Amino acid sequence: MLDHYQIQLTRMLESEQYGEAKRLLRFLLQCKGEDARHYEEWGSLLTWLEMAFPEDGDGSDSAGAANSEDAEEERVLREQMLNPPGQDEAYIKQVLYIMEHHPMLDQQVLALERAAYIQDPEVDTAIVNWLSNTTDLHPILQFKALQCLRKREATGMLLLNRMGEMVELDIESTPLSIDDFPQPIGRILERVEQVTESEDPTLPHFARELWKESLQFLYGTSAYTWMLREEDDTVDCCAAALHLTLLLTVYGTANDDDIREVYGITESLRFRYEQACRALRQVAVLQRSDEDNPQP
Repeated sequence: MLDHYQIQLTRMLESEQYGEAKRLLRFLLQCKGEDARHYEEWGSLLTWLEMAFPEDGDGSDSAGAANSEDAEEERVLREQMLNPPGQDEAYIKQVLYIMEHHPMLDQQVLALERAAYIQDPEVDTAIVNWLSNTTDLHPILQFKALQCLRKREATGMLLLNRMGEMVELDIESTPLSIDDFPQPIGRILERVEQVTESEDPTLPHFARELWKESLQFLYGTSAYTWMLREEDDTVDCCAAALHLTLLLTVYGTANDDDIREVYGITESLRFRYEQACRALRQVAVLQRSDEDNPQP
């Protein structure tokens, strides 16, 4: 997991998310069993960030307003980058070629973000055909393509193979952010955030990131459909499974009995809880496979 956090830290610094970077560094300094030089590097970086950006993420009104302005400025700059002037035929072909053929997942995702701004209706057809006719697309890439189509205001149903299941999805219903998912999905995350906040103030952040990544894999599958049930028992089972997966991801260990007790997972709910655990474990296996076999 060290490499995973180092990558996250780099991305936070590159995108000037200094408040998030400081929280991650504080969490890493609490972890045990790493090389001493890592702790020295993290401590030095945290000290520098706190000196250079003392107000970043402190929760004050002025800092909040500044952060809001920075976020809006970043959004405008990003949109300008993704939506350059002079989108001629060569540009469109290049974006679609990268989307379909680039060996790196992040470059394909970036191409989809660019495609969302292209003012050419033929792009919808190209994305739909690519999604429908490519059998081995990464689940995250499928989800990002669905989001792209929704941003382009495309409509219709798509039949896709996701996580080994044939599922039919409505383009217009694709969530564009984690807050755009149906209410039960949000309730699961809120339940975990409430429980973990007292354990470690950094855990809610990681729970949100883990849940967001997992949903991109599971969206539209039978496991996802099951999670949409409104019953409190379903929310408890899924939240407990997310909590267990979170602790295993962050710390490498977790006490299953303690987690089931906290979330009220009785023997009658044990099967449903284990179903949710299997779904999230399947996602974790695929994520590890991606990390162990990086694309060229």
